[in-house]
Parts: sequence; C-alpha cells; structure tokens
Amino acid sequence: MGEDGRVLDPDREKRKIKADKRMREIMAEYYIEAKTPREQRGKPIAWITSGGPVEPLHVMDVIPVYPENYGAMIGASKMGVGLCETAEEMGYSRDLCSYARADIASATVNGGPIGGLPEPDMLICCNNICGTVLKWYEVQARYFNVPLFIFDTPITHTRFDDDMRRYVKRQSKEYIAFLERVCGKPFDQDRMKVVGELSLEGQALWQEILETTMHKPAPMTCFDAFFHLAMIVTLRGTQTAVDYYKMLLAEMRERVAQGIGMLAEEKYRLVWDNIPIWYRMRWLSEKFMARSACLVADTYTSGWTGWLPGADRNDFLGFMGESYARIFLNSGTDLMAENILRMVEKYHADGVVFHSNRSCKPYSLGQYDIQRIVQEKMGIPTLMIEADMVDERSFAESQIDTRIDAFIEMLG
Repeated sequence: MGEDGRVLDPDREKRKIKADKRMREIMAEYYIEAKTPREQRGKPIAWITSGGPVEPLHVMDVIPVYPENYGAMIGASKMGVGLCETAEEMGYSRDLCSYARADIASATVNGGPIGGLPEPDMLICCNNICGTVLKWYEVQARYFNVPLFIFDTPITHTRFDDDMRRYVKRQSKEYIAFLERVCGKPFDQDRMKVVGELSLEGQALWQEILETTMHKPAPMTCFDAFFHLAMIVTLRGTQTAVDYYKMLLAEMRERVAQGIGMLAEEKYRLVWDNIPIWYRMRWLSEKFMARSACLVADTYTSGWTGWLPGADRNDFLGFMGESYARIFLNSGTDLMAENILRMVEKYHADGVVFHSNRSCKPYSLGQYDIQRIVQEKMGIPTLMIEADMVDERSFAESQIDTRIDAFIEMLG
C-alpha cells in the first residue's frame, strides 16, 4: 500500500496479456497490405463505417478500411487536436464528430498515424450508428471521386416489424448489386456462406471473451477489450479473426483457472458506457486500477458480440440487414437502459461510469436519463465524465480526477 492509500502491484508485468503482441502483428500486417500500392496488392480498398456490413466486402476480395478505427488511432496517438483544428480551419464546426473532423483533415494532408489511410476505391456508409456518417462519407466520396453506397437502416427505437425487415433485405440486395458493378464480377453466394459462418464464429468467440470477466478477479478490463476489439471490427468474417480470438479466449480461460486478474486487488467492479477516451486510456486505466476498481464490462465492445436469436445460419445474407439495423446505437433510450441494467446484474457491478461524449450524440444524449434509471432501479453509484473521444481540448483532467475520487468514495 502506497502512502496515498493506493494499492501497489509489483507483479504488474506478469499480469499483461500475452496475446497483445500477436494482435499488434496482425493489425500491422493488415495496414501494410492496405497501404501497399494497388497494382501490387491486387485488391480494391473500401472505406466503411464501423456499423456497416463488411462480410460482402470479404466475399468480393475488397480490403475494408475503417476511418473510425483510424480516428481511434489518431486519438490514442494524441494527434487529434491538430487534425481537428485543421478541419475547423477548413470550415467544419468543432461541434461535429471528432472522428469525422480528424478523418476529413487527415485525407487532405496525409496526416495521422501510418501517414494517413490508403485512398479508397469505394465508400460504404451505414447510417445505423449516426446521421453524421452520411455527410462525412459524402464529403470523402467527392474528395476522392469514388462511388458511395449508403446502406439505409430504419430507426428501431421501439420495434422492428415486417415492413422494416423487407426494407433492409432490399438494401442488402442493392448493396450486392453495387459491389458487383464496382468490382466488375459476380457475387459468390457459396463464399458468402463461408464468410458468414466465420463472422458468426468470430462474434461468438468475442462474446465468450468478454464474458470471462464475469469471474472475480476479472482476467482483463474493458480497457483491454477496447484494444482487442479492433479485430472483430476490422477482420470480422475472416479466419484470421477466428484463430486470434480462439487464442485470446484460451488465455483468458487459463487466467481464470489460475485466478490471475488484471488488478492486484479487485475491490470494486464497474461498467463503462460509451466510446473510450482514446488519448487518456492509460491515465484512466491506472486511475481506476490504483483504487482497486476494475471496469469489467462496457456497452461499446459488446456491440459486436453475435447474431440475433433465431437467425438462419444458412441465410446469412438474408438476415444481414436486420442484424445491422438492430444494433445498440440504433435503439432507444429505454432499450439502452435495459442493456446496462442487464450488464450490471450479469457482471455483478458495483457502479456505472458514463462517458458523456461531446462527439457522439446518439450515444450520449440519453445518458442522464439512463443514469437516473440505473440509480433508481439498481441503487448503485454512477459517475458522469464529460469529455471527447479524440479531441483532448474537451478533457478537464483536474475536474475528472476529482469526480473519480468522489465516486470511488461512494463505492466504499
């Protein structure tokens, strides 16, 4: 125990996750291939939103690249402020999503980590996560002069009915027709079955990995999950993702069996809501860990955890549109609150940490209502951190530091 009452962990290095190294290698290989000149790689590039249906791209041998993932890399590399300011000088409001601002600016100066993203041959935009992506991708489609497909999903705040089901199924067919036209070859339905199975298997493995933190001590924290999430987003539907998650799951199970947790002492278990604050991940992780508080689950990484109940595994494409329409961010406040309540019970959480994210309005606008619902129904402490996922100018360290300390005292 340190002089300030914090728990010291002399075995911290031993607690590190071994699979991290392999994860970095795979993602490096992925970006190296994507950055290779097209005449050498032989595959087109598609920029796609994080909530977009990526599986058909793998069927068509298209390399998917995620500007939102890149936005997270920009934030983690602490390059967000400069790029956001560049976008603002171009005329984009600071109130806009920092992922969008950073990406739009990065494209003009080849800035950010890895010298910017490879130029796209097409853009795929799904509006299930927010409305900002529509204009963001329209801007980039004009800038790069490439075709854009918008996969339109109905708002599923309270229900999903047969009319919606038929609508998104037509969208799936139009998406395939778009890819056939741009790629100049027919869509392989047999390969779609293989890719679909790999996608389902990868999502199921990811779910199992996240659920290992139901054990105490938790073998990882949500900060670790934020890191390992990149695989299911970027390489969903590939054997690479399946093989990696099998390895990671085996390590998590081994840690559970041996009682190895990420914290020297796990006194409090917490749930995180919203996108990570990428540029302060280490600071936040150490802040909570030093106070024996383990963030064991979150609403963000669980957004890629599996197919809907009753899905026909033999008709992946037919069911694809419905699954992408009914994601967490395309639901209403009441359903979001129910999801957090379930997580609190499932992971035996003692409190909830909300990141009121200046950038992501769909994720953040209902949080104060959700916070009230959690407090009323569960009777547990909650904490609201106001910040931004990429733009460090919205992070007030001293204020957040004080709020975290007061929150931990309430848990005790």
